[in-house]
Amino acid sequence: MKKLIVASIVLLGIAGFVFANGSQEGAAGKGSPLTLMQNKPEIGAALTAYGQEWSKTSGIPITIKSIGGTSNGLGQQLKADYAAGDMPDIFVIQGPQDYKQWESVLQDMSNQKWVAETSVPFKENGKVYGFPVSIEGWGLAYNADLLAKAGVDPKTLDNYAAYKAAFEKINSMKAQLGINAVVSMAASSQMSWVVTDHDMNALLSNGLPYDDLSVVKALLAGKVDASRMQQYANWVELMFKYANQTILTTGDYNAQVNAFATQKTVFLHQGNWVDPNMKQAGVTFKMAFAPYGSLNATTDGIFVSAPSWYVVNKDSKNVAGAEKFLNDMVFTKAGQDFIVKKADMIPAFKNIDLQPSGQLSQSVQAWMKAGKIYAWNQYQFTLNFRQQILGPIYNQFATGQINEAKFIQLMTSAFENQKS
Repeated sequence: MKKLIVASIVLLGIAGFVFANGSQEGAAGKGSPLTLMQNKPEIGAALTAYGQEWSKTSGIPITIKSIGGTSNGLGQQLKADYAAGDMPDIFVIQGPQDYKQWESVLQDMSNQKWVAETSVPFKENGKVYGFPVSIEGWGLAYNADLLAKAGVDPKTLDNYAAYKAAFEKINSMKAQLGINAVVSMAASSQMSWVVTDHDMNALLSNGLPYDDLSVVKALLAGKVDASRMQQYANWVELMFKYANQTILTTGDYNAQVNAFATQKTVFLHQGNWVDPNMKQAGVTFKMAFAPYGSLNATTDGIFVSAPSWYVVNKDSKNVAGAEKFLNDMVFTKAGQDFIVKKADMIPAFKNIDLQPSGQLSQSVQAWMKAGKIYAWNQYQFTLNFRQQILGPIYNQFATGQINEAKFIQLMTSAFENQKS
């Protein structure tokens, strides 16, 4: 009897083990739901629709959460979710600083099939952790029709002197051209990312080979090249002087983009992600990106990179499902169609042959094909440093609270004392 009881206990134990393991396998298996949190609200609807389609074919439910439009909205939400023990299965990082914050939860994806198809994965210590969401480029988009009327060839705008002369000429023709400012530029507190996440790269990487971090490393060490800073300050002053002042100091994203879409400015300081806005506004004029000639020397290129990367939470109950979702975006027709046609993004994968329809995206691809691109290096610096320290300095310059000399002084001091 005792043996029977023991045997029964052993059998129950084995059954319990099998059941427990069966439950665990089910939780981590094909049908376990996924959550993806991303920071591009402009693709939220398209990504949600793709997620629903993918769920039907894969049998894996996925919820898409789009957090964006405000400063560090995604970062704050991720911190809250982490504290609550409810991290998403897939989320977004924007570079080295984000990696440092979340490295303990990131899945090594070095062995994934998609890695061989891209030149811009996020890597750290020789391992791949990030799947590039897209390729993006930014600079000065121009209205080709208005530039032609003004008699300015955009190809010649490859240094500071050329831009200064062009801006002065266009400004003298505002009534004739029907514009109210030369450039649509924003530097308000809510739009600080335009200067601290984008324009600052003119200081960090313009004119340098793509992998050259010499200026970045010097600045991180508190060493400021006075000549390069002076040239950058000249450039910022030029941009601010010829911008629509209301948009520059108080305008939001829509105000900045709409000024260009309605042909009230000749230039727009933004990236190819505004293509959907142009389409929605019914824009018919020709547009492209001009060289970013912010230095005295010739700089014939624009700034291009992967803006962000999807990463997988290694503690997810369905790591395999999360990895499948990413691979399917690259290797299925539906995934490729989502990236290029539905989300209007430039694919970061060489096996995708589809071409975006937006004029600015096509311009970015042309710059890439020509090999005339400069890096995005803003994410080498912390979000707090960019937005809380540098942002107000740009804003003070834009609103006339400080002059160029003070701008240089404050920027130099900020880099000398920053703690990235």
